[in-house]
Amino acid sequence: MADVPFVIAVHGGAGTMSPNPAIEAPYHLALKAALAAGAAVLECGGAALDAVEAAVVSLEDCPLFNAGRGSVYTAEARHEMDAAVMEGQRLAAGAVACVRGVRNPVVLARSVLESSGHVLMVGEGAQCFAQQMGLAMEPEAYFHTDERLAELRRAQKQRKPAGGQAPPPHDAHFGTVGAVALDCAGHLAAAVSTGGLTAKRAGRVGDSAVIGAGIYANDLSCAVVATGTGEHFIRSAAAHDVHARMAYRGQTLQEAAPDVVFGELLRIGGRGGLIALDAQGEVSMPFNTAGMYRGVQRQGQAPCTAIFQDEMPNP
Repeated sequence: MADVPFVIAVHGGAGTMSPNPAIEAPYHLALKAALAAGAAVLECGGAALDAVEAAVVSLEDCPLFNAGRGSVYTAEARHEMDAAVMEGQRLAAGAVACVRGVRNPVVLARSVLESSGHVLMVGEGAQCFAQQMGLAMEPEAYFHTDERLAELRRAQKQRKPAGGQAPPPHDAHFGTVGAVALDCAGHLAAAVSTGGLTAKRAGRVGDSAVIGAGIYANDLSCAVVATGTGEHFIRSAAAHDVHARMAYRGQTLQEAAPDVVFGELLRIGGRGGLIALDAQGEVSMPFNTAGMYRGVQRQGQAPCTAIFQDEMPNP
């Protein structure tokens, strides 16, 4: 296949945010750093899978986002992280869930894809596999931030008396990070990582580790990564639904992605958004919350980042 212009897009979570330039500036810088990490791979003719992994590693290493170093706390005041990668040429995928101590869960997900013979590994088994692969491990303190601990304390006060989990507050921020890319060979890939929900039950797995829910990639259609109320994205198979609408209904990406976010997902009460990229380099970033941290970079162009609606009219 002849060279095609590369495209990479990233997101850092969706939710309810209020405009504040002083607070927003670090997020824009972090999104641009992630785009730069992925674009550096693509500029050298690298594969889309390598690019999305590099972009998500950058976001995992940034404590601003709910993934890797900035992961939220579980109800037991621990960190349990999920991640996944998928490439569109072979439909190969790797995912991990409920892992602790792994510096970059997305790197472990890539190792699952390439070296485990499996698609999804969880908990202690996944952690042992990470150590066998020689991946970087960190103590619990590495993942701590004062802000995340404060979020846990607030969530615990809001919990229902019977011990059930309270619904997400109106001002919730659904922190997942993700990236999609189209490389110069015309191949698509996606990667996603998250610390999950603040005060979640031990062992809870969201959509990020579920292929077809929070992530999907197929060279025949698109690459998708999602962020939001994970249970709803699982129930609606949201990421795969974007692909299915394109593959079976003949919709364009610009039709399919918004239809999922504002249609079936919203119908069942789901909140959040997704970023999607098709094989022609078209990008769609719909979200049904007040904002979504997001950015895109095309070959030969400067990166563009945004948080609120109408800030990036032509990604």
